[in-house]
Amino acid sequence: MKYLVKTYGCQMNVHESEKLSGMMEALGYERTEDEKGCDVIIFNTCCIRHSAENKLLGNLSILKVLKANNPKLITAVCGCMSQQPDGADMLIKRNPYIDIIFGTHNLHCLGDYLAKHKKDGKQVVDIWDEGGIEEDIPVRREDDGRAWVNIMYGCDNYCSYCIVPFVRGRERSRNFDTVLAEVEGLIKDGVKEITFLGQNVNSYKSEKKDFADLLLVASKFDGDYTLKFMTSHPKDFSKKLVEVIASSSNIAKEIHLPVQSGSDRILGLMNRKYTRKQYLDLVALLRKFMPDCRLTTDIIVGFPSETQAEYEETLDLLKTVRFNKLFGFMYSKRTGTSAEKMDNQIPIDIKRKRIKELLDLQKQIERELL
Repeated sequence: MKYLVKTYGCQMNVHESEKLSGMMEALGYERTEDEKGCDVIIFNTCCIRHSAENKLLGNLSILKVLKANNPKLITAVCGCMSQQPDGADMLIKRNPYIDIIFGTHNLHCLGDYLAKHKKDGKQVVDIWDEGGIEEDIPVRREDDGRAWVNIMYGCDNYCSYCIVPFVRGRERSRNFDTVLAEVEGLIKDGVKEITFLGQNVNSYKSEKKDFADLLLVASKFDGDYTLKFMTSHPKDFSKKLVEVIASSSNIAKEIHLPVQSGSDRILGLMNRKYTRKQYLDLVALLRKFMPDCRLTTDIIVGFPSETQAEYEETLDLLKTVRFNKLFGFMYSKRTGTSAEKMDNQIPIDIKRKRIKELLDLQKQIERELL
């Protein structure tokens, strides 16, 4: 029996697809990249932006043809798009050829859903409103030399543009010793690069220990390895964490620190919980302890009511910080977020102009940093 997992979205989705693959192989399936030769196809979805949704919906259109050629093919859709309000109903309406739909909290139930569908041939739809932390899920890692390690799930920040808290739930941190045991096992297996994952990785807390404590202990194992992490939130980036990163040769001096905007008013509307000055003070602290630290960031242009002057404040912040890399996005409405209902949505032509100018400036900075 053959299976294929198609992944959309962030590193968290990539790692969860490794778990989906691990569960399929534990059930006796073999991986293939051939859609036509599949017995099971799983679409692991993202809904952070319209582009991710549109890409998935376009790819789902092939199911009618695949089903016609292979009536025994089982198709499943899981992840963030399934989890969002009315997501399952939308998917069924758009594509009735989906056999199994489940969300972000019940990934570990894949085997049960396959067995149920095989038994009665009926469509299985199961979306949980919340979930815990499931350990001991088998993993088929994509790269023997690198590994993702989830240390927490969910998000409590509720940035006004972001759907993640609604589809991933509230923050839940894994047990401190359990994470460390996984890291030590990976190092013993020869993994050279380990990346801690979380929607807001540096808000990790377990038994009165925080992310800085976890990173410090994880950096002290014997072996030749490097620790990385993503994605961190500026409001939770403490001096203690900066000092831990600076102190260890096993922790990469590469930090992804999303700023999103250079305007205090826009940051307030985004509910980011820090100011421009606080962000720049954090950058200064990082560079004080680690002058050669590599900094990357995310920026959203065209947030509702963003003026030209406020957008130019973001350009000025780029010139001040001089990031090594930038991921720029045009603001995209997400159903259920508070920003969706804000007045003065920015026209698409203005957003396109701003994103081009932003990325052109970043390219210039990157050339100068070479």
